[in-house]
Amino acid sequence: MSAPDVPHIPVLLDEVIEQLRVQPGDVVIDATFGAGGYTRALLNAGATVHAFDRDPDAIEAGSQWPETREDPPRLVLHARRFSEMLEAMAEVGVEKVDGIAMDIGVSSMQLDQAERGFAFSADGPLDMRMDRQRPNAADFVNEADEGAIADVLYQYGEERQSRRVARAIVAARPLTTTGELATVVRKALGHRPGAPKDPATRSFQAIRIHVNGELDELTEGLCAAEALLKEGGRLAVVSFHSLEDRIVKKFLRDAANATPRGSRHLPEAQPLSPPRFGDLSKAIRPSKAEIDRNPRARSSTLRAATRTGAPPLQRKEKAA
Repeated sequence: MSAPDVPHIPVLLDEVIEQLRVQPGDVVIDATFGAGGYTRALLNAGATVHAFDRDPDAIEAGSQWPETREDPPRLVLHARRFSEMLEAMAEVGVEKVDGIAMDIGVSSMQLDQAERGFAFSADGPLDMRMDRQRPNAADFVNEADEGAIADVLYQYGEERQSRRVARAIVAARPLTTTGELATVVRKALGHRPGAPKDPATRSFQAIRIHVNGELDELTEGLCAAEALLKEGGRLAVVSFHSLEDRIVKKFLRDAANATPRGSRHLPEAQPLSPPRFGDLSKAIRPSKAEIDRNPRARSSTLRAATRTGAPPLQRKEKAA
C-alpha cells in the first residue's frame, strides 16, 4: 500500500536520500515530517522512520499511513518539536539512530493554507504559528513596541529599512490579516508592481521566525541530532535562507574542527576535543530542472556530515 498523495514536492529529495546512505533496517529520524515526502522515500529504502512534527495537522495526516499500523510499526509519529527528539527517542527505548533528515522552515502545506496565515498570496488571519500554542503574529505586531518590531525585521528578515517598516506597522495597528500586513509593508517600502520579489517577503519571514522561535529550535535540534546519531550515522539538513544555512554551516564546521586554526603570523590555537562530525559535504543546491519543477526549491541548500565516535558536546541546561 502507498501513502496518501502528498500535496507538495519535497526539496532535494534524491540528494537527501543519497547523503543519508540508507540501508534496509536502518532507524532514521525525519525531524520535519510535514507532508511526509522524505519519510516516504526513507520507508521505500527499507528504513524504520521516527517522524517529528509540532503541527497537529501533519501528525493527523501521517497517522493514516499504513506503516503506522504494522507490527512493529515502521513509521512512528511524534507530535513534538524536533529539538525534543533526544528525550522522545529515549521514551520509546531508542538510544542511537542511523540517520537524521531535517528540512527547516515552513512546509508547503502550511504556506498553501490561507487560514494558517503564513503567506500573503491569499488573505488570511495573521497567525503564522506552527503548533498554535504560543502568541501568534497578530499578537506580536499589535502589542510589541516599535523598536522590538524593527529588531525582529532586521535580525530575522535582514530588512535594511526595518525601522521604517516597524513605524508603519505601529501606525496602522490593529492588523488582523496577512493582506493588511502585506499592504502596510509594501507601502512603506514603495512596492513596484511586477518587481521580481515582493518586499513584504522579508518581513513575513522575520515575523514567522520570531513567532515560532525557529533559529533557537534549529540550534537545539542540531545538538540533539549529534547526541542521537551513532558512529557512522549521517545528518542531512536542508535550509531555505542564509540565517539558517549559516547556523548549520557553523555548527558542522565547529563540530568537525574545520574552522581556521591560526596562520604563520599567529600562534597555532590549542588542540580542541576530537571532532564530532566528519565527511562534511559541500553546499548542495537544486538543479535547474528541479527549480523548474518546483520553484520553492530555488533558495534551498543541503549540508550533510557523518557522526564520529567522539562523545557529544555537553549541552547547557535550558533556563527555567
